[in-house]
Amino acid sequence: MDASIPNRDVSYMERNRKVRRVLAAMLAANWAVALAKLGFGLLNRSASVTADGMHSFIDGSSNILGLVAMTAAARPADEDHPYGHGKFEAIASLGIGAMIAIGMVELGRMALDALVSDRHPEVTSTMAVVMLFTLGVNLIVTRVERHYGHTLKSTLLLADANHTLSDVYVTLAVLISLALVWLGYPRADGVIALVVMVFVARVAYDIIRQAVGILSDKARLDVTQVCELTLGVPGVRSCRDVRSRGMEDSVYVDLKIEVDPHLTTAQAHEVADQVEEKLHATYSQVVDVVIHVEPAPPQLSKASS
Repeated sequence: MDASIPNRDVSYMERNRKVRRVLAAMLAANWAVALAKLGFGLLNRSASVTADGMHSFIDGSSNILGLVAMTAAARPADEDHPYGHGKFEAIASLGIGAMIAIGMVELGRMALDALVSDRHPEVTSTMAVVMLFTLGVNLIVTRVERHYGHTLKSTLLLADANHTLSDVYVTLAVLISLALVWLGYPRADGVIALVVMVFVARVAYDIIRQAVGILSDKARLDVTQVCELTLGVPGVRSCRDVRSRGMEDSVYVDLKIEVDPHLTTAQAHEVADQVEEKLHATYSQVVDVVIHVEPAPPQLSKASS
């Protein structure tokens, strides 16, 4: 037994287009920030600002990765991918998490090098103004991506928002270290960079954990609740083997129900239809329900497992 939400493909394509539009806008913002930092850092021979610019450049690269992934995810289901290509979005999120982890290692290397070699940037007022400006842009980018990530239920946008947030941490670290260096604490640059590395590590962990959950088909619905809803449908005597998987906004469910063995095929079909309708009405994220109908043993009372 199989049922899908009408026009689901149309709504998914529209969502996909919106996600790509947000990613394109964020790409422009991230690379504007990267060019400002890189240009200023290279002209003034500031290693820390140049490194921060490289981190912002990675943010832009993650947007390109996201655009490519969403283009692949927009492809309709085919013979090789009967469930569609939506998981390419999760694969891109995993890639972003890996990029953050790589950046974290580089940040740690720079921090240790600054501590061991006692290297620190020369502080100027122009440098501080540039860093404050780019910090403001990154905060706006993070807020916008997070808003649309929740609105469109996009793991990719949420992952990229966290990636940009890691850039905010790096910029804050540079600003704080600049202030401390100016006050006469040259080793503050390396110490604060190590502290930021801990926050960046947590961001990478959260992104990778969420993406792995999707790719490994982590259960999306509570089995007990699904069985309770199913057993509330007249004619259902038993519910078992409930399984769910998929993205946050596109969940696939399959389960087995038992009905009165004396029901006709048409009557059993009607019971299954009612179960499907109830699950779709309760869970807006469910896009497909597959129900296997079996005859219940005589005198079986309602029970779930």
